[in-house]
Amino acid sequence: MKTPSRRIWLYALLLALAVALLSPLASSHPDGLERVAEDQGFIEQAQDAPFEVIPDYVLPGVGNEALATILAGVIGALLVAGLTWGLARLARRSHAAV
Repeated sequence: MKTPSRRIWLYALLLALAVALLSPLASSHPDGLERVAEDQGFIEQAQDAPFEVIPDYVLPGVGNEALATILAGVIGALLVAGLTWGLARLARRSHAAV
C-alpha cells in the first residue's frame, strides 16, 4: 500500500493549526458528556485526568484567554504531529530492517 505524500501530511498539519486559531470562536458551553453529567446531577463524581499537559487550555504567563487557547491548540497540534511523525519513522525503519 502506498503511503500518503508529504503534501497531504503538510495540509493536515496546516488544517489542525487553522482549527487551533479558530478555537476561541467555539462554543463556551461544555461538551456533550459534561453537559449530560451537569444536567443529570452527577458532575461532582467526575475524576480529574491522571495528567494534564495544558490544564484547561491555560498557559502560565498568558493573560489573554483567547490567546492562551490558541497557543494551547497550536502546541497540542504540533506535539501530536511530532509524535506521529516520529512513530511513523520508527515503523518505517523497523519495517525496512525486516
